[in-house]
Amino acid sequence: MALKTSTHCAPPFSWFPHRRSPIAFISRQSSSRPIFLTVAPTLRIVSVSSQKPGSERLAIMPDTGAPSRSISSSTASAIDFLTLCHLLKTTKRKGWINHGIKGPESIADHMYRMALMALIAGDLPGVNRERCIKIAIIHDIAEAIVGDITPSDGVPKEEKSRREQAALTEMCKILGGGMRAEEIQELWREYENNASLEANLVKDFDKVEMILQALEYEMEHGKVLDEFFLSTAGKFQTEIGKSWAAEINSRRNSRLGDKSN
Repeated sequence: MALKTSTHCAPPFSWFPHRRSPIAFISRQSSSRPIFLTVAPTLRIVSVSSQKPGSERLAIMPDTGAPSRSISSSTASAIDFLTLCHLLKTTKRKGWINHGIKGPESIADHMYRMALMALIAGDLPGVNRERCIKIAIIHDIAEAIVGDITPSDGVPKEEKSRREQAALTEMCKILGGGMRAEEIQELWREYENNASLEANLVKDFDKVEMILQALEYEMEHGKVLDEFFLSTAGKFQTEIGKSWAAEINSRRNSRLGDKSN
């Protein structure tokens, strides 16, 4: 299997002389997703994912059998983790690509504006704003490994969740475990299971951000992106989500009405 390089690579590994857990990503098709590769001990395949048949991606880690990293390696672990998260900045959201949007937002773009939504939203009884911001920042973090899996990929919801959980587990190992890794896992599960008021709100922000982006792309590219508005209609759980979505839809309807006149 050939290893293919990318124009979106992280800094050369010579920049990190004390790396203890090199990472490699191998793709079976040409991809813009980078390959991280250094001389490593015996490797093991830790996860296999495929968004479409024939596009399997293997995430490979060194099989050292060693216990969790010591405190002395925490700096290297943090940089390893952040280097992997670079993919969130360079991976474009597939829904927009499928609709012919040129230069669409990245996964990180989407999560950042969701975090801003959590920051500026009015206070809600029983809702922890800081927790909402954290959930927004990490809810799609596993896509650094599995990519942006959309309904058009035909992957069942349960399988998508399984892949993302496996990817998140590996990312937390790269981080070195510990309290922060456990918090990331907890926040992700809370969002995935819609298990709290904070998760309810952030799930609404996920949809609000999407339809706001759809409206902006309609205005920028002269397209009609009905699919995104129809797929979210009636699915908002919170009053903030409902009111913000109503405002976006009102602006869209006014614009479409002006165009028809």
